[in-house]
Amino acid sequence: MFTNSDLEQLRSHGVSQEQAELQLQQFRTGFPQLDIVEACAVDNNGILRADEKAQAEYLQSWDAYLTEDHRVVKFVPASGAASRMFKNLFEYLDNGEQTPFIQTFLAHKDCFAFGDQLKGYEGQEAVRHLLYDMNYGNLPKGLLLFHSYPEGARTPALEHLVEGALYAKSASGVVDLHFTVSHDHLPLFALHIREHLDEYERRYGCRFNVTFSEQKPSTDTLAADKQGNPFRDKEGKLLFRPGGHGALIENLNDIDADIVFIKNIDNVVPDRMKGDTVTYKKLIAGVLVNLQKQIFAFLKELEGDVSASRLNEICDFVETKLCYHLANREGDLRSRLVAILNRPIRVCGMVRNDGEPGGGPFLVRDRQGDIQCQILESSQIADKSLMQKATHFNPVDLVCGLRDYRGEAFDLRQFVDPLTGFISQKSKDGKELQALELPGLWNGAMAHWNTVFVEVPISTFNPVKTVNDLLRPEHQ
Repeated sequence: MFTNSDLEQLRSHGVSQEQAELQLQQFRTGFPQLDIVEACAVDNNGILRADEKAQAEYLQSWDAYLTEDHRVVKFVPASGAASRMFKNLFEYLDNGEQTPFIQTFLAHKDCFAFGDQLKGYEGQEAVRHLLYDMNYGNLPKGLLLFHSYPEGARTPALEHLVEGALYAKSASGVVDLHFTVSHDHLPLFALHIREHLDEYERRYGCRFNVTFSEQKPSTDTLAADKQGNPFRDKEGKLLFRPGGHGALIENLNDIDADIVFIKNIDNVVPDRMKGDTVTYKKLIAGVLVNLQKQIFAFLKELEGDVSASRLNEICDFVETKLCYHLANREGDLRSRLVAILNRPIRVCGMVRNDGEPGGGPFLVRDRQGDIQCQILESSQIADKSLMQKATHFNPVDLVCGLRDYRGEAFDLRQFVDPLTGFISQKSKDGKELQALELPGLWNGAMAHWNTVFVEVPISTFNPVKTVNDLLRPEHQ
């Protein structure tokens, strides 16, 4: 199936022949459907709603954790270009049609943080100046001006610096941030951060440690034709495609940290709106460290002899606090509990579903019959009526514990469910092809983590999917 030239191409991508053959097999067989039990709901069905007293305890737990010797990192996927933000503007340049979207943009162009740079331009000239002269059509979202301040406009990258200073500053005053960026944009990101670092360190009384990484070529996946054979370009070479955000599990695995916050690059707000964001980031982190402390204590206890009644008490904790329901409590229960508890853990903020797009929280039965919480995308759900029953959705608001009870880093690649990828239909040079998406970062790539859902307010979710979203009150 593969020629010597193909094998050389695979090697250059860091992809083994075995991996390539497995990918092609997945094109032919597809992926099994998930056994979805039901959508999660508040309190008794997978989503924690903390009352006022519990909130205070969780916030106190996180503040106390930050006074200890721990490394906390804010991890921001930021590799996407902003071109989709300006889809309507590109269409306007092509056809000149002033749709309601375009009319809104032009009527309020002075209201954008970049509005000063559009003064003197009208209609298509204003749009052309923005997309081409200012290069907004090619820049990543993280480097666009989002919010206006008296001292100057801020990009999402800078807003993430501020967030980090407000809820992830270590006892020594260090704020660790890590951005995953595309190869082409890395120099721009590094320059942008470097230009503002001194100013922001003075303003927030901290030292920023900002690092970057790129998606690894070895996480690219082969494209296939309709029959599941390798797709070849005009030159007869294999075609590789990015494997989706699930590839970033490799980048996350390289992070040396005890706790990692994960949040998308475009979900940021101006300072006047940051109160809820900071409070609930601290709250879900407090939930995590409290759970982690109890889990670590159980695991140390399970190293010795444990009575049957005590094993059942630990099972009760697993079912009530981790929402992990065992199919039965038979057999070597001690070993099963160790396997369940000794995993990475994530606490995920969940927002009430008021029509915004996003993955949802569901209870899923695994191949052993156990039931646990998972974040699912619509592409993973065959019965679409289940999506209508989901009361909450995932705004990508995660805090993750990456070390075990002995202080050793987990190998996160061991907790991926490889059978949760999906296949999409694309084209290249006018020829149809199949593209393979790896298990998503917060979906199948974390399928074998312990997962806890916590309700957070809609005020913490303010993504920017189109340029006109920046005209919403929360971004002004």
